[in-house]
Amino acid sequence: MIHTYTVTGMTCNGCKASVEKALNTLKNVEVVSIDLETAEVKLDLTADVSTEILKQALPSKYSLSVKESKPLSNTFSEENTDNNNELRQLFPLFLIFGYLLAASILINFNMFNLENFMLDFMGLFYIVFSFFKFLDLNGFKESFKMYDPLANKQPAYGWVYPFIELLLGVMFLMRVQLPLALIATIIILGITTFGVTKTLLNKKSIQCACLGTALKLPMTKATFIENSIMIIMAIIMLFKTYN
Repeated sequence: MIHTYTVTGMTCNGCKASVEKALNTLKNVEVVSIDLETAEVKLDLTADVSTEILKQALPSKYSLSVKESKPLSNTFSEENTDNNNELRQLFPLFLIFGYLLAASILINFNMFNLENFMLDFMGLFYIVFSFFKFLDLNGFKESFKMYDPLANKQPAYGWVYPFIELLLGVMFLMRVQLPLALIATIIILGITTFGVTKTLLNKKSIQCACLGTALKLPMTKATFIENSIMIIMAIIMLFKTYN
């Protein structure tokens, strides 16, 4: 059953992440979906959870009240609506990927070389994605630790991560210490992809921090595919480097 609540006190994406984390720890809470602008929180419950339990789970700065309740019969239509909204939300991600792909092709248009194309794509990927994270560094850190295992254990890693992306982007574009950059890519994106996979399997509804918090992107298979493409490219290039 889907229950809808109003939670006041959320002023930023960090607050949103805090509320999501608190509610996701409760028994019988399957999915948490939050609209920060309307302060609306939707909970997909496997069994009834009292309002008092929900209130107690939240930090004292937040206030929760019941908005409405919807039966299971409405779930299918709501899922279709959610899927359409999800595609619209992911449009910026697809658009950026298209621009990066086009830019990488144009850079290598006169003398196309697959290896150079992949290096340029990875470099541009890191530069552009780090830019969006820098727009709200604290908000990114809070959202990132919701699914990245290392950022969850070591919060400082979430703060450093955009700087690592920026450095790797420069290394790829300048062709500096490529083996190190490729190995780092496999490791850091491997850790993140593990967290993304776990989140998707648990069917948790959280915000993807791949483009920071400036753009509200849901955590979907697109995030998994995006990371996987980078990891595969890095493995191919690393193999070519040592063969």
